[in-house]
Amino acid sequence: MTADAAFEQARRLFIDGNTHFEGGRFHEALACFEKSLQALPGRASTLINLTATQIRLGRHDAALASLQPVLAAEPANAEALCHRGVALSHLERHDEALAAFDRVLAVAPDHALALYHRGITLNVQRRHASALPAFERLTALQPDRAEAWFRRGQTLQALDRHGEALPCYERALALDDTLTQAWSNRGGILKDLLRPDEAATCYERAIEHGADAELHRYYLASLRGDATPAAAPQSYVEGLFDEYADQFDSHLVQVLRYQTPRVLVDALRRVHPQPFASALDLGCGTGLVAPLLQGLVPHIDGIDLSQRMLDRARALKLYDRLLKADVVEHLLATERRYDLVLSADVVPYLGDLAPLFAAVRRVIAPGGVFAFTAERADTPDQRFVLRASMRYMHGEAYLRELALRQGFAVTELTQHVLREDQGRPIDGLYLVLQAP
Repeated sequence: MTADAAFEQARRLFIDGNTHFEGGRFHEALACFEKSLQALPGRASTLINLTATQIRLGRHDAALASLQPVLAAEPANAEALCHRGVALSHLERHDEALAAFDRVLAVAPDHALALYHRGITLNVQRRHASALPAFERLTALQPDRAEAWFRRGQTLQALDRHGEALPCYERALALDDTLTQAWSNRGGILKDLLRPDEAATCYERAIEHGADAELHRYYLASLRGDATPAAAPQSYVEGLFDEYADQFDSHLVQVLRYQTPRVLVDALRRVHPQPFASALDLGCGTGLVAPLLQGLVPHIDGIDLSQRMLDRARALKLYDRLLKADVVEHLLATERRYDLVLSADVVPYLGDLAPLFAAVRRVIAPGGVFAFTAERADTPDQRFVLRASMRYMHGEAYLRELALRQGFAVTELTQHVLREDQGRPIDGLYLVLQAP
C-alpha cells in the first residue's frame, strides 16, 4: 500500500470512528481508531480519540498507555493532558489527576473540559470550596450548558449554601428538564425549606425522566404519608452514610447532640451487668458503640451498608469482624450466634420491623439480649410512620407486640432523647429484650 493510500485509509477510519463515538457506539469507534493507527501509526489526534473511547469503555489503564507517546512528543498537549486527568480520576488517583488538569489550565485557563473535571475531582475529594471556582468559571464560559449549572448547584449544596444552589438547579432545568438529579436535589432543598408540595413535584418529575423510582417514591412517602414503604431503600441508606462518613462523629455529637450509644449501653449495663461472650453491632457505622462495650464484651462483630463507615470503624481495632451487608439479609444467612445483639440507629430506617425481629431471634443465643433504639411515635398505638426527615418512628405497643411474638421479654423500656433535628429534640425509645 502506498503512503497516500495508507493515509487515505487512516483518514476514512478516523472519520468513521468519530461518527461511531458521537453516536455512542464505543466498541465500533475503538475498532476504527485501532485500525486507523495500524495504517498510520503514532498520529496524535487518533491516539487522543482512541483514549477518549477507552475512557468511555472503562479501560482507564489502556487510556493512559495510549497517551504516553503523545505526551512524550508533546508534553504540553492540552487535550492529551486533560484525557490523562480524566483517566487518573477514574482510577482514583485524584492528586495526579488534579496535577494534569492544572497543567492544562496553566496554558489554557478557559479549557472547559479541564475545568469541569477538575471541579468534579475536587468534589470527590470533598474539597467543595476549591471546586466551586471551576464551576463558576464554567458557567460564565458556557451559560447555556445545563450540566455546568447543575454541578455548580451541587457544589453549593455540599457547602450548605442551599439558597444559592436552588437558582442554579432552576437554571439547569430550564436548559434541560431531563436532568433527574437536578430535580431530585432541588426537591431536597424545597423539602428542607418546608415547601412540601413543590418538593413532591420535583420528585415526580425525577421519576418521569427515569430516576430511581423506588428511591423517589420513598421521598414522596415521607412528604405525603401515603404508600409508606416497609423500609428505606438500601441505595438511600448506603449513599447517605457513605457521604456522611468523614464528618459523622463530629456532626452527630457536636451538632445533633447524639447520645444514643451511651444511653443504650447504660440501660444494658443496668439490667445485665455481667459480661457477654460475644456481640453483634447492627448498623455499626463508625463504631461509636464499641468503645462503650469495653470490659463487657470481649468479641464484637459489626455490620453496615456503608463501606466508608466500616473503614472508619476498622481503624478503631475493636471489632473482630466487619461486614458490608444488609442487616436482615445477613442475620438470615449467618451461621454465627451471639448472646448480645445491639442496634443503636438501624430501626429508624426500617418501617416494618417484623423481619428484623425474626432475624435477630434466629441468631441470638438462649437467654441472649437484644438492645436497640427507635424514634418514638406520636402516639403509642401507631405502628410505624415515615417522617419528613425520611426516618421511621415506631409506637411502643407495636414494639411490645413484636417482642412477644418472638418470645422476647421486655426487661427495659425507657424514653430518652436520641438526638436533635434542626434544633428540636427527637424522642426515642430504648429497649432491652431478653430471649428465652
